[in-house]
Amino acid sequence: MSTLYRDYRPQNFAEILGQNHIKITLQNEISQNKLAQAFLFCGPRAVGKTTLARVLAKTVNCLNRPDGAFEPCNTCANCLSTVAGKNMDVVEIDAASNTGVDNVRDNVISFSRLMPANSKFKVFIIDEVHMLSLSAFNALLKIIEEPPTHIMFILCTTEIQKVPLTIISRCERFDFKRISVADVVKKLSLIASAEKVIVAPEVLEAIARRSGGHLRDAES
Repeated sequence: MSTLYRDYRPQNFAEILGQNHIKITLQNEISQNKLAQAFLFCGPRAVGKTTLARVLAKTVNCLNRPDGAFEPCNTCANCLSTVAGKNMDVVEIDAASNTGVDNVRDNVISFSRLMPANSKFKVFIIDEVHMLSLSAFNALLKIIEEPPTHIMFILCTTEIQKVPLTIISRCERFDFKRISVADVVKKLSLIASAEKVIVAPEVLEAIARRSGGHLRDAES
């Protein structure tokens, strides 16, 4: 089903509002080819963790990205398949629905043994990673400790306190913040313009304030 949140999901770093401290760091790592192999994105819900994870996964595997650049082209086969959710080298796992160790073994460890089909990295995005069981975390830890060079992990969580320190210590951690009212209004204005809907600025600001910094709520 089409929704404003999905239809206007950012497709590159420039379109992501807020989180500049995170974007700049990741852009520098990408342009200098000095990427970590495990990232931990933590913070409130609906502030762009999964969106940024997808942009990062798309960027590192973009076929047309020149050396030193940090934005995906959004036109190559890898970019298009990632946006469509059909890239075999980008594996998204919802830990809230797959908490057990068998899921980690079947969907992470088994797939990590395979080389990427058409990409530089096989990227695993694990959403709500704090929901994994202790045995699942232990299985995940074994591969995060010494990952193959072609593997990248992006772990997302709204409850960092539930993630074991052994996992946290092996990831590059980024703490996301709530989106400012000004940035939310900016995004809502862009959507209203694209949808050819006239909304008074004071209404957009009221929506932005009511959302509490959660962009998806404001868009909904």
